[in-house]
Amino acid sequence: MLIYRLGRRYLLRTSIAMRASQFAQLPVPTGRVVFFGDSITEGGLWDEWFPQLRPVNRGIGGNTIDDLRGRLDTAIDAPAAIFLLIGTNDLGLGRSPGQVSDNLRELVAEIRERAPHAPLHVQSVMPRKVKFAGRIREVNSAAWEIAAEADAAYIDLWPALADANGALRPEFTRDGLHLSGAGYAAWIEVLRPHVAALGVEH
Repeated sequence: MLIYRLGRRYLLRTSIAMRASQFAQLPVPTGRVVFFGDSITEGGLWDEWFPQLRPVNRGIGGNTIDDLRGRLDTAIDAPAAIFLLIGTNDLGLGRSPGQVSDNLRELVAEIRERAPHAPLHVQSVMPRKVKFAGRIREVNSAAWEIAAEADAAYIDLWPALADANGALRPEFTRDGLHLSGAGYAAWIEVLRPHVAALGVEH
């Protein structure tokens, strides 16, 4: 079992490095709508959900807030808008809601410094297995304040995705964390009015 876990970690680290190395080779997207986050963002077929945006997917599976801070240079440069989703992996690694919130505040401040006028959307950490519900709610309460401080929109995904116990609805997932097609469709419906407000057409 230990060998299996070590093998999975090695494969994850390799996958993260390989995807990040592609971003390092590509020009930083300017004038584009950037989806920035971890595996949940990476898994979104954004160019098909929102073809009018010509969106850029800067999600990498396994990323934490610190990881996003470390790759801002390959993600944020005069974007048309930013949709940020991050924090669940930090909680999964055992970081406290306070630590996650403090790190998120620093990340949002750095994004704002790089893109002071771009519409910035801070999305709530999505529900996952019920044991995480209390900690996620704490982070999301802070995220609302962080968004307000940064003149950003806060997007609460909890009502669309959580069940009565605060877990990710079973019809939206197969592992209690990542989204199925139905889960993405529910997320997209929450995002549609925010996307429409951008008035981006190509």
